[in-house]
Amino acid sequence: MIQFINLVSVVVEANAFYNRHQLSKLVTYPIEALKQRLDSWEIANPQVAKLIAKTIPAQCPFERDIVLFGRKVGHIPPLCKLNPLYDQFVGLRFRALCYLADCCGEDIQAYC
Repeated sequence: MIQFINLVSVVVEANAFYNRHQLSKLVTYPIEALKQRLDSWEIANPQVAKLIAKTIPAQCPFERDIVLFGRKVGHIPPLCKLNPLYDQFVGLRFRALCYLADCCGEDIQAYC
């Protein structure tokens, strides 16, 4: 009888673990789907490529040195890496710049 109760408790714990795992997959699925969508986006229009290159900054705009009376008193680190889509946006910007340089023959130095 004790072995049966232990077996039932193991099954209940395994079921609870499985349900938590499925729930975490459901929560992260929209972000994963958006990541895949951004990664698979092909750039085929010069106007769209220019818009992407202008909109997505080349470096984190939040990184700053805090200067007080001419002395550096603090530093705000780049917070962009906290964004779960950071790598996808950087890749999208890179693909847009490559399209402008390779396919359109434009000088991309203004975007860098």
